[in-house]
Amino acid sequence: MLRALRTGALGMHAQQQGVDNIANNLANANTTGYKRSTIVFNDLLYQTVSAPGEGESSGAAAPALMQIGHGASAIATVRNFLQGSLSNTQNPLDMAINGQGFFQVSRPDGTVAYTRDGIFTLSADGTIVNQSGLPLEPEITIPPDATQVNIGQDGIISALIAGETTPVELGQIELARFNNNAGLRSIGGNLYEESVASGEPIISTPGEEGLGLIRQGFVESSNVEVVQEMVNLITAQRAYEVNSRVVTTADQMLAQASQIKR
Repeated sequence: MLRALRTGALGMHAQQQGVDNIANNLANANTTGYKRSTIVFNDLLYQTVSAPGEGESSGAAAPALMQIGHGASAIATVRNFLQGSLSNTQNPLDMAINGQGFFQVSRPDGTVAYTRDGIFTLSADGTIVNQSGLPLEPEITIPPDATQVNIGQDGIISALIAGETTPVELGQIELARFNNNAGLRSIGGNLYEESVASGEPIISTPGEEGLGLIRQGFVESSNVEVVQEMVNLITAQRAYEVNSRVVTTADQMLAQASQIKR
């Protein structure tokens, strides 16, 4: 009964973490480029009460062993990097990746972060930056007298300068991909950083090395499916209720057992 108390409590804690993960997915249902995550559970240690062949009275060995588990725990969250739908914003600096890959942005400490959020704007000096002010890597600056900015599917950025008739090439966007996207570490702000699990980035131009193409004037929506998350929420709620019932039942059984002596 004490084991049942602990097992039920562990089950409640695991389901609570599952609800926390679902809540985060739902909160980011409208976050540009957000990738939903799924929590992974693992069963805990088992106590072997009896092994095959132990305690037989008929002379025949028991065909199976008897084990009692000790509950479950959450061990990982796995992100689903399935591409979300593309929305037309008509903003010339907005970009979406149609296919695999991540935009690269430079952080203040000099390291590079990766994102699927393609909402970009210009800083005071004309540098292309994201909504947090982090510059696109490699850095590209738009002249102040540019009247039109064009971004090709291959990532080449060109601009038409006032008084000129021929566009001027300003730079080339480079994308990054990883052998294991699920190993990327989320750091907030729609950003990821590489880890040992993700491996080192493979950097190339759009359309090369398995990378997707750039769509100018589009952004990628979140891939959260609200209906599915609501179903998952109801399932987790029911599992939490059942585990709480286990705790209550085990407590009542323990109280009854303690009254036998009286």
